[in-house]
Amino acid sequence: MRPVIRQLDDMAINRIAAGEVVERPASAVKELVENAIDAGAQRISVDLADGGKTLIRVTDDGCGMSPEDLPLALSRHATSKIDGSDLLNIQSFGFRGEALPSLGAVGRLTIASRAEGQEAAEIVVNGGAPGPVRPTALNGGTVVTLRDLFFATPARLKFLRTDRAESQAVGEVIRRLAMAEPSVGFTLRDVSGGGAGRVSFRADPVTGDLFDALRGRLAQVMGPEFVENALAIDAEREGFRLTGYAALPTYSRGSAVAQHLFVNGRPVRDKLLIGALRGAYADFLSRDRHPAVALFIDCNPHKVDVNVHPAKSEVRFRDPGVVRGLIVSALRHALAEAGHRASTTVASATLGVMTPERTGPARVYQMDRPSLGARQASYAAQAPGFAEMSTAYSGRVVEPVLPQTPQEDVAPPKDQPLGAARGQVHENYIIAQTETGIVIVDQHAAHERLVYEKLKHQMADRGVAAQALLIPEVVELSADDAARLLEISDDLYRMGLAIEAFGGSAVAVRETPAILGEVNAEALLRDILDELADQGSSALVQEKIEAILSRVACHGSIRSGRIMRAEEMNALLREMEATPHSGQCNHGRPTYVELKLSDIERLFGRT
Repeated sequence: MRPVIRQLDDMAINRIAAGEVVERPASAVKELVENAIDAGAQRISVDLADGGKTLIRVTDDGCGMSPEDLPLALSRHATSKIDGSDLLNIQSFGFRGEALPSLGAVGRLTIASRAEGQEAAEIVVNGGAPGPVRPTALNGGTVVTLRDLFFATPARLKFLRTDRAESQAVGEVIRRLAMAEPSVGFTLRDVSGGGAGRVSFRADPVTGDLFDALRGRLAQVMGPEFVENALAIDAEREGFRLTGYAALPTYSRGSAVAQHLFVNGRPVRDKLLIGALRGAYADFLSRDRHPAVALFIDCNPHKVDVNVHPAKSEVRFRDPGVVRGLIVSALRHALAEAGHRASTTVASATLGVMTPERTGPARVYQMDRPSLGARQASYAAQAPGFAEMSTAYSGRVVEPVLPQTPQEDVAPPKDQPLGAARGQVHENYIIAQTETGIVIVDQHAAHERLVYEKLKHQMADRGVAAQALLIPEVVELSADDAARLLEISDDLYRMGLAIEAFGGSAVAVRETPAILGEVNAEALLRDILDELADQGSSALVQEKIEAILSRVACHGSIRSGRIMRAEEMNALLREMEATPHSGQCNHGRPTYVELKLSDIERLFGRT
């Protein structure tokens, strides 16, 4: 039988469209909060019950709607954001006019609103069937209440996660939008079980210039530790501006949950941007660590297409290479300017390890009586002649093999943040005194980074040495893959990999980087193609070369167990102060720990 073509009714159309726009309660909250921001709201409150499955209520103090606008707002593709003449000039979060009709199609939706100089009114939609507009009581703004989400499509309910998981997803949406709008106040409240509910997130409006307001909001959302260990980013290239904060490599995370990217104020999860971020930190973090950032890209709306994903979570740039280069260069420049700086969380973790765990009831120290032996030792220490007995209580148990240069007990200069070396313990850790505390340096990790940076500079100055193959290796590829490789042949040549067309879709490899030794050219080219398909660009050859340099630096650096003279230790400290990225080794681990004198005194209860 020939299938019959039918025109679906509006209710079925809305339910199908809702499947693309409203995936879960977090999607509904995102659409409603974005509408509130577009309406100019200064304070937005979100109430949830049962993870948003039974109740989502968004209250704002925006411009509101008139009674005549309410039925129109529930019509598909009815919007006040654009006029349809220029679909690239998008200046707002919403622009399709799909959110409210989609929510009304799969839930019980009530919209109450009042515009300035108008009467308050409300409209109710149940499963896509709108009711009449009725008067209501409301001071101003808009209140959107969504009950029994997906009651009209019960199959979708089976795919929702637990109430706690859905609440966490809603919280993440609110936090990302709060970062995008520091001047707007946000409140998220869980009202499950009735009553006033429990506030799970609150961010009050922040005032100030761009960086002050953003810094204050990030402290509310990501925590003060992120702000303390983040670098301000402000760079511009060819009409694109990158601002925000990027954390130091030593303040890394075990997953990508702390990576927040925005394009023209819109939170996005874009492969191009994530790949650029990974490339910027590739030289400072191991594969299992992820940087923490909050970065904002601003450009002319005509240079980016935001209408490529139903949830508007992905974008497409007209000049993706410019954006990627801007992110990589800006982040690497900021990390280089940070010099030897390491995150403060390293010192906090050190203090946490050093603090003894208390077991049993608290001790009353004033009632303790020392033993007879302890009293006798104390009296002897206070008696004349203590200087003579002090040599028997030296903290060093092994005499140094190399002669130690005497150190004058003077305060280190202010222009030496890593201080002056005072000694070496366990033949691996340098103890240095600073103006405000002490520094403990891992001599092997620190020197490894110094040697690595020196090797990279030598490679940049002299170029990558290439070795010509006696017989060029011919690799058969598809026509598209061959064309994609030949497009970046100049970039590969600068890294020591020379390729050229060899007729048809074959590519001939004539030179390979000498430092890599014997190379499987075909496997290398296919790995580069995989990276091009995944990220749009490839830094695989450079990463392989830098991995070799890192290995060379590791084997050529000061080994653990070597006793160093005082002048050697001080020379290492001065070189660390002058070398970028010396705060972490080649694998992202810290090279030193700084403890403030106040922290040390707190360990001994001297506060």
